[in-house]
Amino acid sequence: MSNHVITMYDYHVWANQTLINRLKEVPRELYTQEMKSVFPTIAKTLVHIYLVDSTWIEIMKGAEMKDAMAANLSQMEQLEAKTLEELEVFFHEVAQKYRGFISAHDDLDQTIVLDNPYTRVRETSYTEILMNIITHAAYHRGNISAMLRQADYASTMTDYALYWYANE
Repeated sequence: MSNHVITMYDYHVWANQTLINRLKEVPRELYTQEMKSVFPTIAKTLVHIYLVDSTWIEIMKGAEMKDAMAANLSQMEQLEAKTLEELEVFFHEVAQKYRGFISAHDDLDQTIVLDNPYTRVRETSYTEILMNIITHAAYHRGNISAMLRQADYASTMTDYALYWYANE
């Protein structure tokens, strides 16, 4: 499973960058334009994706979930004020943290105890956490795609099957 989840993580990074590249092509004001959607702006949606990624890597590195969430949520307003290009740097940095973590761990199926303040304590593997961040971001990239279409702009495909061909 570990090799597959590493490939899926690489897809996740590619899909985020593909979407960011598309957002650079549309008018700047669209990034912060209020819309009726899951999040009120594309910026807030993208920041949410980043914050979830950032929170989970801290948990994987040993932080308690409630502490990682609080630390990352305290940055939300500052991040929402960043430009797309500034946020892109943060995405690159968190991807480097994940890659460092992945390369330092031979067994991604290793489990940790996760104390989720919203549910309960459970054992989970690094693989499960990685799959969670991958599927979470895919959902919200879809939200952004819908927001682009709502504003009369084409989105971009970030399907896993397209990733196969983009990396050949």
